[in-house]
Amino acid sequence: QVQLVESGGGLVQTGGSLRLSCAASGGLFRFGAMGWYRQAPGKQRELVASITSGGGTNYADSVKGRFTISRDNAKRTVDLQMDSLKPEDTAVYYCHWESLDYWGQGIQVTVSS
Repeated sequence: QVQLVESGGGLVQTGGSLRLSCAASGGLFRFGAMGWYRQAPGKQRELVASITSGGGTNYADSVKGRFTISRDNAKRTVDLQMDSLKPEDTAVYYCHWESLDYWGQGIQVTVSS
């Protein structure tokens, strides 16, 4: 049974940092591309960053240079390091197993001005 569990969200001031982590169970993790998405109130869910099984990365323009996605296949985790946070980064962040189209439950990130 596939399960994705996010951790590391919370409240931070503008300019601060947070690190989100997603722990995966079930499935062939090392072969799957993984992504972090976010959804702000009243907005559509959007891709923040993704990483292939080989470590190739892709970022939304709005987070380039501030966020870094990484994965540890041995630990079955995918992390999102978020630096220089802005109020517009406030959203619920979701981990997504791209090949299985499976979502985590989401975790709140709030950036205060």
